[in-house]
Amino acid sequence: MNDLLLRALRSEPVERPPVWFMRQAGRYLPEYLQTRSGTDFLTFCRSPELAAEVTLQPLRRFPFDASIVFNDILVPPAAMGLDLRFEDKRGPVFRDPIRHPSDLARLKIPSVQRDMPEVLETIRLLIPQLDVPLFGFAGAPFTLAAYMIEGGGAKELENVKGFMWRYPEEFSRLLTLLSDVVIDYLNAQIEAGCAAVQLFDTWAGGLDPQDYARFAAPAARRVFEQVKGAPALYYCRDSAAVLPALKGLGADAYAFDWRIDLGTARAVLGTDVPVMGNLDPVALYGPEEVIREKVREVIQRAGPTGHIFNIGHGLTPGTPVEGVAAAVDEVRRWRW
Repeated sequence: MNDLLLRALRSEPVERPPVWFMRQAGRYLPEYLQTRSGTDFLTFCRSPELAAEVTLQPLRRFPFDASIVFNDILVPPAAMGLDLRFEDKRGPVFRDPIRHPSDLARLKIPSVQRDMPEVLETIRLLIPQLDVPLFGFAGAPFTLAAYMIEGGGAKELENVKGFMWRYPEEFSRLLTLLSDVVIDYLNAQIEAGCAAVQLFDTWAGGLDPQDYARFAAPAARRVFEQVKGAPALYYCRDSAAVLPALKGLGADAYAFDWRIDLGTARAVLGTDVPVMGNLDPVALYGPEEVIREKVREVIQRAGPTGHIFNIGHGLTPGTPVEGVAAAVDEVRRWRW
């Protein structure tokens, strides 16, 4: 087993940073498009053999130091009874969003083994085929609540903020319910064989520091307090404004987008706290010499211990395969 990533998560000396990419299995790969052809996205996520196959595809092309199980963060809300669809132009859509406290009565508490067994079976299929650590993951409670209330993605978060401010007690109750679901979900993935897990808080960076501290942070902290058996990482997009609050969440490591200098993040969190990131994913569209230069800059800012190289957000569908190859190669060439 390649244990470079696990050593970096323990802040042990490493000759170079381990490297993997968020959304490394996805629409930028022609083999993914071929495998996915004719299959609805949610059906695809719920097909362990297909999900395992596309999880393995990027590892056949690139020497990544970790893999991440192919799935979607909105599987738990769908298991709670919401009608989830994936539309070509809008992406994920809940046709019956939560808009009033009375809607909370519609939500059920799912069992991972009964209502979401596919991700566990995907993990079990993958483990014998991998020689790198496998990441499991889940959406953070605030981010899941945002999708459930907005009915999909929404940059300004009008509906979720309106619900949060109008019904703060009920909103906190929803976050507690979601944190319990996420705790069970991540612990089940660890028990199935994942060597690490990541909590994605995609939308929490849209909050001001006060609302983040009141709502998003306690829900994420509750998750980290109760997820056991493997390192747990936290990723919050646009987290510059809430950076001081991250240290108290209790995650084992923190991932950042490209808008934050990793040296600055480490100065706030403490140099003993592992970090992950944070190349701008659009840099992979650039000339090879620019890609390699930016890779080196990220590594130098992060420092020699406790750093996992990654991009600052997921790979986009148009990402050039050769750009991914150049970035991975440059990380692997590095020597401290």
